[in-house]
Formats: sequence, structure tokens, C-alpha cells
Amino acid sequence: MATAPKAAPKVVQIDEAAQASAPKKSKKKLVLLGLIALILLGGGGGAAWFILGRSAAGHAAPKEEPPKPPVFLPLDQFTVNLQPDGAGDQFLQVAFTLQVADTDQVEAIKTYLPLVRSRLLLLLSSKKATELSTPEGKKKLQDEIIAAVKQPVTPQSPPLGVTGVFFTSFVIQ
Repeated sequence: MATAPKAAPKVVQIDEAAQASAPKKSKKKLVLLGLIALILLGGGGGAAWFILGRSAAGHAAPKEEPPKPPVFLPLDQFTVNLQPDGAGDQFLQVAFTLQVADTDQVEAIKTYLPLVRSRLLLLLSSKKATELSTPEGKKKLQDEIIAAVKQPVTPQSPPLGVTGVFFTSFVIQ
């Protein structure tokens, strides 16, 4: 009987040793699996943030400010004698509005309005009725008016920002 009690404690000790080493392995596996899951979730979240952040930024960048409304400056009516065309004296009575880049250009033109009107009177009075009676002639006159108004008013000043001419009245008599 002396041998029997010794055998029983050895079996118990082996079971205790097996039980003590088994929880350590399963805890290591759980910690390792948890760490892997955390890395994968963190990486996936970071990738989603990066992709969605780029697409949101990409959508925000193309949005432009709405275009500014055009700025117009109506000029007083001009009445000039046209160059003789063989049919006697002919007159041009024309009114138009200038389209300018911004309100600063309106103020610059108003400041030098006598000079601008003088340039335009000289231009208009140099024309013949036959030149102005066709649509092409009117279009050419628009371009010439833009060029005349754009000229710098002083040698140091930049050209004026005129972008368009719109006739509001056009009579040849």
C-alpha cells in the first residue's frame, strides 16, 4: 500500500501541470488573435478614411465660385457726320454699352471719360455709311470700339479692361 499513495499524487501533479500550461497557451492565442484583429480593423479603417477623405476632398476642389455678374457701363449717345460716300451728308446716331472687367474699370473709364469719348468720336466720324450698314461692318465697329477704349489713358497706366460693346441704338441717316 505504500506504493499506491505515491502513484496517485504523481497523476494529480501531471494533470495540474497540464492544466497550468494549457491556459497559458490559450491566453497567448487569444491575445495574438486580438492583436491581429485590431491591426486589421485599424488598417481597414485607415484605408477607408484615406479613400473617403480623398474623394470628399476631390469633390470639394472642383466646386468653383459662381461667376461674377457682368459689369456694364452705358455711354451717352453719339451723333457724328459720316465720311462722304457720294450720296451727300450722312449722319450716324449710335448708343452703346461697354462691358468691363470690374467696377474698378468703370471708375477708370469715368475718370477719363472726356478722353474716351473723344477717341470714340474720332473713330465713328472716320466711317462711311456703306461700311456700317452690314452686320459685318457693325461687328468690325464693335471690335474697333473695344480697341479704342482699351488703349491706356496715360503712358504709365495699363490698358482698360473692356470686354464687349453692345449697341442699344444704331441709326444711319
